[in-house]
This record gives sequence, C-alpha cells and structure tokens, in this order.
Amino acid sequence: MLFIETRLPGVFEIHLEPHPDERGFFARTWCQKEFDEHGLNPRLLQCNVSFNVRKGTLRGMHYQIPPFAEAKLVRCTNGALYDVVLDLRPQSPTFREWVGIMLTSANREAIYIPEGCAHGFMTLEDRTEVFYQMSEFYAADSARGVRWNDPAFQIVWPAMPQIISDHDRTYPDFV
Repeated sequence: MLFIETRLPGVFEIHLEPHPDERGFFARTWCQKEFDEHGLNPRLLQCNVSFNVRKGTLRGMHYQIPPFAEAKLVRCTNGALYDVVLDLRPQSPTFREWVGIMLTSANREAIYIPEGCAHGFMTLEDRTEVFYQMSEFYAADSARGVRWNDPAFQIVWPAMPQIISDHDRTYPDFV
C-alpha cells in the first residue's frame, strides 16, 4: 500500500500496490504493521456498508466524540463518490479545514480518517456502495455531526445534493 498524507495531518489517501498476473491482480487493502509504521490507528472493531441507490445522495458530516472517537478507513466498492474529511481537532493547525477525494470502484483508493475528523460523501453514480472499517463501535450517545453546507467550513461539493436525510440537513451552525 502507498500512504499519501493529505494537507490535513493524519488524513491519508491509501493506494493499492497490485501484483498482477494472468488471472488479474492481488493487493493488500489493510495491514496492521503498515498502519502502525505510519502512526495510524490500526484497531478495527467494526465494518459497515452504505449502499446508495441514487446519484447525488449526500451522507454526513459525521463523527463520534470521546470516549468513542473513531478512526475510519473508507473505500468505494461500487460506483463513485466524492469523499470529504473535515478537521474538527481544535489543537490541529488545520482546524476547520477540509479535503475532498474521489473514491471509485475503478481507482480502488481508500481514505484514512483519524479520530476528531468529520466525514461525509456525495455519490456520483447510481448504486454506489461504500465500505467502512472503524476503530470503535458505534455509540449513539457519542454520535455527532455538522451540516454539509455550514458556512464555517465552506466545503465545495461537486453538485447540489439530490437526497439528504433531515437529520444531516438540520445540524445547527458550528460555533
């Protein structure tokens, strides 16, 4: 795997290193040793899939607070999406800044999101599926979010969302 740090400290694009042969290829998608070597949380306690029927579906921006703050490893297994990570770590030099990356089933890239960052995505194709690996169990009392279009962050999305939950649409302004 190739780990490419984004401008947000601790947020990494992760590229596969395929080993091809006449059958196709084989590639590692996760390795505790390699995550440790890059200072990333290698703990994996839960995996989830998000299936999205329609292009223009927006989910996010979600995170969990301590003691259930979670790191995530996110990959698109079908379709395409625009994935956004928002730095909400007050001590970070990039507090309130964000990065976006295109994840597709064709490019097979992943993004690592450390604890303290919010995460969301917008689907770019119908029938997009997203696979998450998390370092912590979901804890409803620790679940939080910020609005996808909060002026405090000025996130630039590739299009106007077509589908978004009332919950995600109505988070209050970030203070």
